[in-house]
Amino acid sequence: MNSKNITIELATKDDMPFVLELIQELATFEREPGAVDITVDDLINDGFGKQPLFTCFVARVNNIIEGMALVYFRYSTWKGKTLHLEDLVVRASKRGTGLGNALFKQVISYAKQEGVGRAEWVVLDWNTNAIKFYERSGATILKDWHLVQMNKEQLNNYTTN
Repeated sequence: MNSKNITIELATKDDMPFVLELIQELATFEREPGAVDITVDDLINDGFGKQPLFTCFVARVNNIIEGMALVYFRYSTWKGKTLHLEDLVVRASKRGTGLGNALFKQVISYAKQEGVGRAEWVVLDWNTNAIKFYERSGATILKDWHLVQMNKEQLNNYTTN
């Protein structure tokens, strides 16, 4: 792929249908095809309202969105302001072309620009290609921490008991 045909830029409201397609593609890849509950309207409202909850970068190849990275700020009691990479997705047909690396570099550059104390993300333990990519980038993969979550039903159950 010719790098002249690749652009990485901030997503716009008009890009959100394509971003949602990529989110759904990632959910399918991660073996959770029915897990995506959000809509294009949710992405527009949450990302472009008075207090945007995230920043999204899109990767275009010949002006077609083929990848995206969605990030947001968190606060660490140890490191202060941190950047969380929620998802970095490249269409299956474009994987291995350098597009993911270009998006990842944009995210890391953004983190540096914002002066964060840490950038962080999670990776599935069976996604060996991603793990190898992140190891080559110099990132630390923490093996002694567990991701803990509650869905809406669990939140309701906990607070009503």
